[in-house]
Amino acid sequence: MRNGRGRLGLYVHIPFCLKKCLYCDFCSFPGSGIERMDAYTDELCRRLSALSGQCDTYTVDTLYFGGGTPTLLTLSCFERLMRALRAHYRFTDDCEITCECNPATADLAYLRALRTLGVNRLSIGLQSADDRELALLGRAHSVADFQSLFADARTAGFDNISADLMYGIPEQTLDSFCRSLTFLAELAPEHISAYGLKIEESTPFASMRHTLPLPDEDTEVAMYRVCGELLRAYGYKKYEISNFAKPGKESRHNLRYWLGEEYLGFGVAAHSFFGGERFGNSRELSAFLRGEDITAERSRLTDWDRLDEYLMLRLRLTAGIEEADFEARFGQSLLDYYPPLSELIRHGLMQRKEGRISFTDSGFFVSNTILSELIGNRDG
Repeated sequence: MRNGRGRLGLYVHIPFCLKKCLYCDFCSFPGSGIERMDAYTDELCRRLSALSGQCDTYTVDTLYFGGGTPTLLTLSCFERLMRALRAHYRFTDDCEITCECNPATADLAYLRALRTLGVNRLSIGLQSADDRELALLGRAHSVADFQSLFADARTAGFDNISADLMYGIPEQTLDSFCRSLTFLAELAPEHISAYGLKIEESTPFASMRHTLPLPDEDTEVAMYRVCGELLRAYGYKKYEISNFAKPGKESRHNLRYWLGEEYLGFGVAAHSFFGGERFGNSRELSAFLRGEDITAERSRLTDWDRLDEYLMLRLRLTAGIEEADFEARFGQSLLDYYPPLSELIRHGLMQRKEGRISFTDSGFFVSNTILSELIGNRDG
C-alpha cells in the first residue's frame, strides 16, 4: 500500500452514446458495439497501469466517469475498470466516485451493480422536463424515462444525485423553463447544473443557427435569473456560475478544476493538469485502441499562465477570489494586477465584500466576455 501525500482526481472518458444530440460537440461515437467497448476498456486498463507509477505519492479523492454515456458500458467492463483503478491507485475512504448517466440507458439492476462497485454519485442528463423540447434537442429519452431512472437510482441507494438542465433551447419559453426547474426541484436531487445552450461549430445546430426558434437574449437573461431565485427557494445554494447544490453536496471533482488542483484524464479527448503541465488527448479512437500515444497538446504553465488561470477559474465560483490568498500567491494585490476590476465593481458587475472579489448575478451572465477582456488587457 502506498502512502499518498498529495490529492489527485481521475477522469475516465467513455466516448460511446446511443445517438448524437443535435447540439453536442463532446467526443462521442454513436452506435458502437460491445466488441469495441471491450477493446476500449482493455486499453484504458493498460494505460491506467502504465501511468500509475507517476502517482505513488498521491491519493485519489475524486473519480469521474464522463462521456458520451458511461452507462452504455457492460457491467463486466465497469468491473474491469474499477478493478484496475483500485489495483494501481490509492483511494481515500470517502472518495467521490461519479458516473454520468443518460435516461433510458440503465435499469435498477445496473444501478445496484454500479453502487456495489463503489460509484456513489450519479450525474443524470435531463436537459428539459418537456418532451417536445427534448425532441428538438435530439435527445434519446423522454421525461418519463428520467422519472423512472431517478426513482431506480434512489432505490439502488444513491443519495447523491446531480441532474442537468439547459436554458435557451429551441421553442423554450420562460414559463416552460420554470416548469422544468420546478419539476426537477420537487424531485430534490442533491445537485443541479443549469447551462445555457451554446451553438458549437460542427454540430447540426450550427448549420441551422439562422432558422432555430431560439429564445431572445432578454428571455435568456430572465431564465438565468429565475434559475437562481427558484432554486434558492428550494434550498439550493449557487456555488458556481452554472451549479447549485444542497449544503455539502457540491461536486468535489468539478471544484478541483476550478480550484486549480491536479487531475489525470484517461481516454480519448481527456485532459489533465499534473506536475505543472496541462496536456490533452486527441479524439482519434482507432489510434487509442492501437495503443498509440494520442497526446495532442502539452504545455508547462508560465507564471502568467498560472495568474490568468487562477483568475478565470476562481471567478467561476460565487465565492470568487480571496484577496489575501491572491497576494500571498502572486506577491501583489489583485486590483494592482487587474486595474479594470475597480471599474467593474463600480458598475455593479463585480462586488468586493469581506476580503473577496466576485461576480454579481449581472456579471455572471456576461462573465466570459469580461474575463477575456481582463486577461487581454492585463498590465505586465
